[in-house]
Amino acid sequence: MKEAIEESSPLFKARMAGVFWLLTIITGMFAFVVGGKYVVSGDAAATAANILAHEFSFRLAGAANLIATLCYLAVTLLVYVLLKPVNKNIALLGVFFSLIGCAAGTASILFFLAPVGLLKSAQTAFTVAQLQMQAVTLLGISATANDIALVFFALHLFTIGYLIRRSTFLPRFLAVLLFIAGICYLTNSFATFLALPFKAYLLPLVGLGGLGGEGALTLWFLVKGVNVQRWNEQVEAMNYE
Repeated sequence: MKEAIEESSPLFKARMAGVFWLLTIITGMFAFVVGGKYVVSGDAAATAANILAHEFSFRLAGAANLIATLCYLAVTLLVYVLLKPVNKNIALLGVFFSLIGCAAGTASILFFLAPVGLLKSAQTAFTVAQLQMQAVTLLGISATANDIALVFFALHLFTIGYLIRRSTFLPRFLAVLLFIAGICYLTNSFATFLALPFKAYLLPLVGLGGLGGEGALTLWFLVKGVNVQRWNEQVEAMNYE
């Protein structure tokens, strides 16, 4: 697969990166909205009841999150191939960050789906209330794993932003927007880790910052792609070195 991508045109790579990134955004937002609406803060019984009453939708949110992760893996490969002529080592570092983020995201999905089986367990030594508390605890671990994933996705965005800043075939304003998105993700995650009081007010800003950075690059890939002539020039310069 990597060889086929390597041999394709840079414009095709950019278009495909845009397609997979758009799918990542759509499925990720669906998973966040649908999966989060059944969680009632501070009420394990209500949360458990919501999960069991809307089991299919809850599972669908987990599946959507998995699809988002798979799409982001495709994005990672395509963006690496596109940007490695700028600096191959930094591009590889970005892949490393992304893979760790995807691994943490996959763990988050596992903990997200686990409460369904737990709450439907027919044979258990725990009371209903204990099972409900365990389900909420698993959801909390899932959220923490997701925040850890966001840290590494932020680092991935920083590497992409750096490479775009150094490139000649993509506009530099995209790098600025990616840096802002990465800062938003880091701020959100560490505000959660440190239990800072203003954490609850960050979500709209994080959403706007993330969508602004990732959405802008996605749209650029889909509509403009890359400057093919300048991309080829950087490839030739890399080969010459």
